[in-house]
Amino acid sequence: MAIAKAERLMNLALCLLGTRRPLTKRELRESIEAYIEAAAAASAANSVSGSGGDEAFNRMFERDKDDLRELGLIIETVESVDGEIGYLARRDSNRLPPITLDAEEAAALGLAAKVWQQARLAGAASGALQKLRAAGMPLAEDSYDSQPAGALEPRIPVHEAAFEPLMLACRDRRPVVFDYRKSNAARPEQRHVEPWALECWRGHWYLAGWDRERTAERVFRLSRITGKVRLRAGAYSAEVPDHVTVRETVERWSGETATRTARIKLRSGHGYPLRARALHTHPLGDGWDELEVPYGHGLDAWLVEFGPDVVVLAPDELRADVIDRLRAVAKG
Repeated sequence: MAIAKAERLMNLALCLLGTRRPLTKRELRESIEAYIEAAAAASAANSVSGSGGDEAFNRMFERDKDDLRELGLIIETVESVDGEIGYLARRDSNRLPPITLDAEEAAALGLAAKVWQQARLAGAASGALQKLRAAGMPLAEDSYDSQPAGALEPRIPVHEAAFEPLMLACRDRRPVVFDYRKSNAARPEQRHVEPWALECWRGHWYLAGWDRERTAERVFRLSRITGKVRLRAGAYSAEVPDHVTVRETVERWSGETATRTARIKLRSGHGYPLRARALHTHPLGDGWDELEVPYGHGLDAWLVEFGPDVVVLAPDELRADVIDRLRAVAKG
């Protein structure tokens, strides 16, 4: 079985970094298994002992040497007193500068790594922290002096199966197709979207992109995507904006930036997300409070989630929308 190019390049780099003197082509050819296999295969194919293998090795070695140099490895070419050419990569020439972080920067790195503990990026984040520790870099959780930062436990939950394919689609600029259930719809609808960006807001993930059928920018909540996200070939039909305002769009649709307000009764000790958004709150007695909250698109669907702990006082159209939703749930 042929040895992969990545493994061959790694072996060559290790040989050049591990030697204390320049190595000739002959020595490298006899030390790296991939070169031995390639030369033997070329010699057998050409039915010529030695010559075909030498040519194959020379071509492969020159390409590999150029690839390593493009990747940043400094390879020196040294000529001996006998006129023989050798190669080596000195460690002091290929060593990265020392990493120096102050206490705030180290704490920020530790917190950033914790954010992705529930996603596939958890392994990469943990590996990066281990390398920093191995280099002697103190991190937040390693020091008692950093307890205020260590007490913070940031989390970005990534429970939706659509997250990873959409993240890759945003990165690679690939159109996607998925079934989407709107908050006021009983059945999902198929959407053809050119994804732009993902953002987490108030514990939920949202996708911003171009809806091809509606020829307009749209924001989709990932928890309402049903089934698999299917990638599609082809280029984007709409230009991707320099700044994608996912959070601002969600705030506008959810009523966070709405100019109207609604009055609701909320059972004491319940509905803390509503209390966090309340503009005014005062107790009514008998275990109820009255809240004034921003009134915008989607507020009726949100209020239904709190069930019997919420009663809409005003406006009348919001109260009617909530009652209609509750009746639909009861019938279902």
